Amino acid sequence: MLHYQIEFDDYRQHLVHVTLRFLANPTQVLSLPTWIPGSYLIREFAKHVEAVKAYDEAGRELKISKFDKNKWRLFNTDHELITVEYDVYAYDLSVRGAYVDQTRLYANPACICLGLEGQEHSPIEVELFLPSELKHFQLATGLKSKSLVKGRYTLTAQNYAELIDSPFELAEQTRFSFEAQGIPHEFVVSGQHAMNAERMQQDIEKICATEIAMFGSAPFEHYTFMTMATGNSYGGLEHPNSTSLIIPRDDLPKADEPNEPSADYQRFLGLCSHEYFHSWLVKFIRPENLATYDLNKESLTSLLWIFEGFTSYYDDLILYRSGVISQESYLKLLKAQIDRYLQNPGRFIQTVVESSFDAWIKFYRQDENSNNAGTSYYNKGCLVALCLDLGLRMKGSSLDALMRKLYENTQNNIQVNESTIFSLCEELTGVKWIEQINHLINTTEELPLDQLLPEFGIDFEVKNEKSLPFGLKVSEKPEGILIQQARRDGTAAKAGLSAHDVIVAINGLKASEKLLAKYAKQSASFSVYAFRRDELLQFELQGDEVELNTVELRVVDQNKVAKWLDI
Repeated sequence: MLHYQIEFDDYRQHLVHVTLRFLANPTQVLSLPTWIPGSYLIREFAKHVEAVKAYDEAGRELKISKFDKNKWRLFNTDHELITVEYDVYAYDLSVRGAYVDQTRLYANPACICLGLEGQEHSPIEVELFLPSELKHFQLATGLKSKSLVKGRYTLTAQNYAELIDSPFELAEQTRFSFEAQGIPHEFVVSGQHAMNAERMQQDIEKICATEIAMFGSAPFEHYTFMTMATGNSYGGLEHPNSTSLIIPRDDLPKADEPNEPSADYQRFLGLCSHEYFHSWLVKFIRPENLATYDLNKESLTSLLWIFEGFTSYYDDLILYRSGVISQESYLKLLKAQIDRYLQNPGRFIQTVVESSFDAWIKFYRQDENSNNAGTSYYNKGCLVALCLDLGLRMKGSSLDALMRKLYENTQNNIQVNESTIFSLCEELTGVKWIEQINHLINTTEELPLDQLLPEFGIDFEVKNEKSLPFGLKVSEKPEGILIQQARRDGTAAKAGLSAHDVIVAINGLKASEKLLAKYAKQSASFSVYAFRRDELLQFELQGDEVELNTVELRVVDQNKVAKWLDI
């Protein structure tokens, strides 16, 4: 068994001290992952590792050499009991990193626990030692745990893969337990908040029960929600039997939360639903090449439109099916997804398959050109799932049936490849789907929402209710109008104005958003002055507004809608 001892005595300096004890191979390599499963970006966790030292059984210091960006090597250590010690800087307040201070001790083990090459399948024990002044902190984790002494916890993992995919948190917590379809769940919230726990439990129970019922069973024996309430942070990361969430505290249900959840609370419920759904689709049902992965480099897949897109379709749909939100609220959430799609010019540049494959270098590295050049496998993938669901229902099946097939296949050790969805659609309907699915995922042509939704009682009308002056997304600053994005189809970009320019004057007048909007409606040409870096430039523009399409969804046949929404 590999043994990790984790101490937090230097939490005020945001340091975690790790001691690893193990029987070494003749030449033992230790490494830290460069990325964390579920978040597709090389994060270089090894940059936070400090002062690595190694000792033999007699306490003599050994030479340990770093030979790669995330790897260390020990020599001539066959079957010796070795101790390796090091510190990790932990001040990343996110769901992907490690963070310690006087309010919270949190870590994804992928960020702090060096692994042993050749011993990845060894069982693991982790001991957590709390400073005396923090011994009142409670523990939350998906790992098996016990505590025999206050302020000291023991966690166990079957292997390194389970360890690094199971975060833990020690903090003052609000928590409640419940069962969904007979499976025990724990819901934990830390950080300052005023959550209506009774309402939260009522709604989360319904969501969990609905998702388990859809698949028929769950790939876990217990489940833990870990939520950190903050001022404005937002995110979630899935794990096999837990999820780590970070949200604005105002997204939690209030004491007077209305029967129909507020928009903020709906957002949080959608995040819970999304990450919980990933227990099936990502953590159990996986892309074929991610059934096992290389933690030292990118593991590319063209299938994130399925794994994130389908999950994004179901996260809001489950809120409706569970009775947590109304049909009206669901259609508003769907409208928002469609509006984001219609207002993304990059959908004509990048397919959703290309977006999936390029996630590592594009989606997680957004810049001022992203909206012009790319599409989101979350957003477009969600609408692809909608199109598939409606198309399958027209042939007597559904996306639910396809999801259950994926789950059944995985239980028989069959994972997902590029042809899986094609073949399952054919199996479920007796019809070949090559042309239809390729149209959705391998072209930049518009999705056929205007054709499919009316078949299910929803009138679909595209409107032009909003516009961007000159195709610019801006924010008003004391120094002028900061351009955040410049759409390529706008006259500003065509005249040479760019993101990060600061407009200071328009036709001799001090620039403001109001003045910018006024001149956008004029046909005559005029001068615009803007700073690019520290250089003042002059541009000649003509009035222009880039229309932003929005969609109106109206229920015209409730019986047809019910055939889609399974009510």
